[in-house]
Amino acid sequence: MRPTWDQYFLEIATVVAGRSTCLRRQVGALIVKDKRILTTGYNGAPRSLGHCIDIGCLREEVGAEPGTTHELCRGLHAEQNAIIQAALHGVSIGGGVVYSTHQPCVLCTKMIINSGLTAVYYLETYPDPLASSLLEEAGVESKKLTMED
Repeated sequence: MRPTWDQYFLEIATVVAGRSTCLRRQVGALIVKDKRILTTGYNGAPRSLGHCIDIGCLREEVGAEPGTTHELCRGLHAEQNAIIQAALHGVSIGGGVVYSTHQPCVLCTKMIINSGLTAVYYLETYPDPLASSLLEEAGVESKKLTMED
């Protein structure tokens, strides 16, 4: 059976997540506009820096709860990397949508809002109620989907 556009893009986000170097959560994201993939991103350390899979995770060492103390993470989130890739390569993402394996955190949410993205579709929830309320306040659609949608 031919996948819907949402299924297609979420499946690709899942493949992108396979590049993640995070020990805690593998996340993949892509930015799409007019049914075309503009950029992709996965969570991991900035370029040329050691990856958590190689050197360990400070958040794990201190027992940080999901959705808290983002400043202890050496990695960038998948959504951040997708937005940064657009900036690095001069790709306009305004009016686009984000497909992600996970609901964005508040840091990514603020970047999504200011980037002019109009919607976020994701497979897994993330414990960050402020992120959800900011998306709603900004009028950015946010919806949990399944691979059957």
